[in-house]
Amino acid sequence: MSQENLVKLECTACHRINYYSHKNKKKLKARLEIKKFCEWCDKHAPHKETK
Repeated sequence: MSQENLVKLECTACHRINYYSHKNKKKLKARLEIKKFCEWCDKHAPHKETK
């Protein structure tokens, strides 16, 4: 896996990093936001891209 396209997804409710994903940085300039399941909150919550 290429490390340069790897982004971390952080839960907006509890602020824990739960997921890693790939992103095409040439096409998507804005930060990624996906609704995913957080095992710490035990619910579906929006996850935002972090640095």
